[in-house]
Amino acid sequence: MSSNQQPVVLGKLGASYGIKGWMKITTYTDSVEGIFDYSPWLIKEQGEWREVKVVQWRYQGKAVVAELEGVTTREKAQELTNCEIGIAVEQMEQLPEDEFYWRDLIGCEVINSTGYNMGKVQEIVETGSNDVLLVKANAKDGFGKTERMIPFVTEQFIQKVDLTAKQIVVDWDPDF
Repeated sequence: MSSNQQPVVLGKLGASYGIKGWMKITTYTDSVEGIFDYSPWLIKEQGEWREVKVVQWRYQGKAVVAELEGVTTREKAQELTNCEIGIAVEQMEQLPEDEFYWRDLIGCEVINSTGYNMGKVQEIVETGSNDVLLVKANAKDGFGKTERMIPFVTEQFIQKVDLTAKQIVVDWDPDF
């Protein structure tokens, strides 16, 4: 992992499970088992990221539990409870040209089709029908807005995404 890039957080270690060091896993991936597609994991223990390998995992009811290399006791598992699970950026799947990771859109400038700078993407909200960009307006917003919510619907509202320039061009009225 490059020293200037923070890992991509995919979940966290939960409570210990049993006496042999197994742990419950909380995942942020689309599917519960998706987190196990990545190896090795990085875990953030006492503020430092270190590499770990998953020995095995399984469903336990609706949850998943895993055995990590070197964690063989309940006590050691308890020490790791609530540690974040991450992966190196390089482990992320390359997406098709018209798809984007949310993490890459955060911080992008949002410019409307007339050139008005609407602010920066602060976060993305999943609504079910489509994702929505939560844009923090510029301090001197001429329309009195502090934030805007713009549906991430390509060809209708999103005209262009340029990750190199960290810019998103939208067809959106600045008064909305």
